[in-house]
Amino acid sequence: MILTLLIPRIGMPAAMNHAWCFLAMFPPVDIAGKVALSLAVGLLVGLEREWAQKDLGVRTFTIACLFGMLSSLLGAGYGLMSLVGAFLLIVFVNVRSLLNDRTLEITTSSALMVTTVLGILIGQGHLFTPVASAILVTMLLAWKAELRKFAGGLTLAEIRSAVLIGLLGFVIYPVLPDRFVDRWSLLNPREAWVVIVVLAGIGFVNYVLLRAYGARGIYYTALLGGLVNSTATVAEMCPWLAQGNEDLMEMAVAVVLLTNVAMFLRNLAILALFSPKALTRALWPLLAMAVVSAAISWNRYRRNASLPTELKISSPLSWARISKFGALFLLIQIAGDLAQRHLGELGFLALSVVGGLVSSASTTAAAALLVSRGQLTTAIGGTSVVLCSLSSALVDLPLVYQETRRNTSVIRSVAIASLLVAAVGLIGLAVTSIR
Repeated sequence: MILTLLIPRIGMPAAMNHAWCFLAMFPPVDIAGKVALSLAVGLLVGLEREWAQKDLGVRTFTIACLFGMLSSLLGAGYGLMSLVGAFLLIVFVNVRSLLNDRTLEITTSSALMVTTVLGILIGQGHLFTPVASAILVTMLLAWKAELRKFAGGLTLAEIRSAVLIGLLGFVIYPVLPDRFVDRWSLLNPREAWVVIVVLAGIGFVNYVLLRAYGARGIYYTALLGGLVNSTATVAEMCPWLAQGNEDLMEMAVAVVLLTNVAMFLRNLAILALFSPKALTRALWPLLAMAVVSAAISWNRYRRNASLPTELKISSPLSWARISKFGALFLLIQIAGDLAQRHLGELGFLALSVVGGLVSSASTTAAAALLVSRGQLTTAIGGTSVVLCSLSSALVDLPLVYQETRRNTSVIRSVAIASLLVAAVGLIGLAVTSIR
């Protein structure tokens, strides 16, 4: 810019003046960087298409990206013309493919259009968007077999669960009011909804992990199932126990304790996510219970030789489950708030024990939310999470007893292990309270 202002004043010839203006409009260093990036993006996508033995390969994609970049340098109209040119090329290629073998190159055509747009973005000075998009496009193209296998293995319920997650997080959440809607300041719709979305997302991710790794063994399945719902996992296991298989009977203690390990860690994650301050009271008791449960489970695992088939847990997301979870969470939150206001902190602790028998995840989330609002102290919030986790672990005892009444050794082993874990948690809570 400075050169273009000084050139006329020093009497430089008109031709040289025009050349200097051109250099100012297209600085060589900047253009060289854009050319190199265009070549890299085109080569990245084109090499995959060349490897897949498509008619449009590495040279076509590289030239298309370079064409888009150069067109955008000349102006927005030229960039639009480059897209029209890419579209005409795609039409020609697909017409020829239809005449020759009656097929369409839809995926390759889409990738070529995207690559041309990436070239235009590079010409406009963008860096992250074209690079990230090129990597993602190449990944989608290269993982064709894996994506087809994954899509073919999905059930209708799982697809609906994924759609439901999107509906909860991206459609309903933005339109909810971010304020208390009642005269008693008990219900903030958006604040409550974000907890539901996060916990539903955790459940869905854990279900995906369960589907991916559950076939490796009952222990993996028990651990991942406990992340989804520890009580539901034990309930799914109980019918096996009624079959009278001795190997399975020996695994009962390990499986029950593994679900509790997952539940303890999940509640810690929820507490850390919504109320990190309350971790000071709940961290060590929950970790101690998780470690003791894992140690006993590992000892039992080493004593077992055979593995039965894996647990099968249905998808954790559905309108019915979301409605029940949401209603339960709101009930616990409102009841906990009222109990804290009118009955004091002991009232909320008693409510947490009862809530843990139903859902330790929702009880933990409700306690964390009240702490984050300042309506509950961090000490009481952390203590309530420990107590609800304890009650959630102990509720497995009647589930096991119901199916193994004749096998007293299994009932005794599960009871002793569960009571030992509970004692460790209470001792850890007492030590933390004293400190």
